[in-house]
Amino acid sequence: LWFDNIRGFTDARVAMNTIGSWQNHAISLGLSPNTPVKKQIDEFIRRWDNFPIAPERRANPAWAQNTVDGDEINLFDILPLFRLNDGDGGFYLDKACVVSRDPLDPDNFGKQNVGIYRMEVKGKRKLGLQPVPMHDIALHLHKAEERGEDLPIAITLGNDPIITLMGATPLKYDQSEYEMAGALRESPYPIATAPLTGFDVPWGSEVILEGVIESRKREIEGPFGEFTGHYSGGRNMTVVRIDKVSYRTRPIFESLYLGMPWTEIDYLMGPATCVPLYQQLKAEFPEVQAVNAMYTHGLLAIISTKKRYGGFARAVGLRAMTTPHGLGYVKMVIMVDEDVDPFNLPQVMWALSSKVNPAGDLVQLPNMSVLELDPDSSPAGITDKLIIDATTPVAPDNRGHYSQPVVDLPETKAWAEKLTAMLAARK
Repeated sequence: LWFDNIRGFTDARVAMNTIGSWQNHAISLGLSPNTPVKKQIDEFIRRWDNFPIAPERRANPAWAQNTVDGDEINLFDILPLFRLNDGDGGFYLDKACVVSRDPLDPDNFGKQNVGIYRMEVKGKRKLGLQPVPMHDIALHLHKAEERGEDLPIAITLGNDPIITLMGATPLKYDQSEYEMAGALRESPYPIATAPLTGFDVPWGSEVILEGVIESRKREIEGPFGEFTGHYSGGRNMTVVRIDKVSYRTRPIFESLYLGMPWTEIDYLMGPATCVPLYQQLKAEFPEVQAVNAMYTHGLLAIISTKKRYGGFARAVGLRAMTTPHGLGYVKMVIMVDEDVDPFNLPQVMWALSSKVNPAGDLVQLPNMSVLELDPDSSPAGITDKLIIDATTPVAPDNRGHYSQPVVDLPETKAWAEKLTAMLAARK
């Protein structure tokens, strides 16, 4: 969606929904728009193995064309802000990338974080920012506040889809989003140096905001219509002071709509959640075949795996809940056999209906961590988690009566493809 006739502004330009379909997601990866979703995820996984590809530092970024400093800053004049949902507590920046560094190791490139966090515009140069405790920026802030220091940050708006995908991808703490962006695009990702903080920011961004998260200062932020499909209420959140703005002449302001799924955020976060969770599990459990964490940023994950022995699938489910992303998001896991495609919901429903005995296949874990935005957590940030073991029992777990399964003959797939082609030719 493109808007260039915006009430109250003479020359503002707004882009939305840029990754708001599987066709657009494919284009962002440089693939054909008609690439099936599963193949997009497979390609994401293949390119992941290119990591790391060092970024390319460039001079003269377009965002350096104009600058505003200190008390001269008025974000309401620079940005065409608008309310995303009618119950939101204010105007939000929700598709910006926030760059921060580890205060105890600021020169470690891998520990420099690029993440996407919601930010309420609360004043001419003041924002409210929500650092989810499981995210790297929260760890950076904690270290800074322990030292009684503000945390410098750079906020980049109007970014290309690759770095936006990386900002939504839960990497390990010392994995660089810029090096992973290079892996994903299969060439060095272009970066530039922000003038005030000296941080590495995308060379192609439209607007750069630089400032600090003020140490130990909190104010009410919210409510905001979230990716869970519910509003999150007002909470005490961090306060950001903006000290410098750099922007391209007539910048394109990009925003993201989120609310009741599916919206753009689900296309953005779905594959970006599946792939790192798969990679992290596969590194420890080679038996893992596929991970479908497309739903609500991975609050529900469906995982297929081979089994070494009885109880093995549950161990994989437990590990999924304790990965960097799983600590805050993976609330429910459905474990299925290796011959069940977790992206094929009829197959998953078959596994649930024919393999699960509620007396022994439901594992409830009390008082586990989850992000505070989960609407059923109580208190906020604490919930019970659930593993549903829909795999076939293997020794020494000898429950049930599972005779030889009914499977297609080897030539069935070839005949199905031939018949499909014949039908297509008749149309």
